[in-house]
Amino acid sequence: MAAPDTTDESPSDRASAPLAERPAHDRAIVWIAIFKLVKGGLLIAVAVGALKLLHHDVADTLTHLVQSLRADPDNHFIHKGLTKLGGLDDRKLEEISVGSFFYAALLLTEGTGLLLRKRWAEYFTVIITASLMPLEFYELIEKFTLTRVAVIILNAVIVWYLIVRLRRTRTAHHLVRRQSHAGSQVADGSSGQATGE
Repeated sequence: MAAPDTTDESPSDRASAPLAERPAHDRAIVWIAIFKLVKGGLLIAVAVGALKLLHHDVADTLTHLVQSLRADPDNHFIHKGLTKLGGLDDRKLEEISVGSFFYAALLLTEGTGLLLRKRWAEYFTVIITASLMPLEFYELIEKFTLTRVAVIILNAVIVWYLIVRLRRTRTAHHLVRRQSHAGSQVADGSSGQATGE
């Protein structure tokens, strides 16, 4: 079966096409949406975990968790994590929880809007992602890790891709409007000549 010709479709017509018939650049939006939704889900887990640790001895609770997972508490990374997290007090846990819930809400809004192919979600994602990049750079300067570098690069690529996509769809939308406007003027002119004779 031949692929349908989509050269005469407006951007809104393409938005209603089935997923299998959409161009590859629309699949990129799906991957960005999944990335945002996964990050949002992980942040909700962090926020709920921080709430569960409230009014508990964090060090004891985490040590018990490590032992129940049969992980080696003497492992360098686990020991470092236990030491760092063990010193959290209730105030800091509340701050982590609130911040994580707030950021998760932004990410889940972005991801859901992108998955539903909403144009506002593309603008929203560009604005939110770009506005948080200075904070990511600050964190990278504070402590350099390859993970932070990868996140910054990935977010920069997402912002760049969405800006290019928004410009293309805006140009295509204006072109379609001009063509339809010009077509209606031609139709109006020919009907006016026919009635004028």
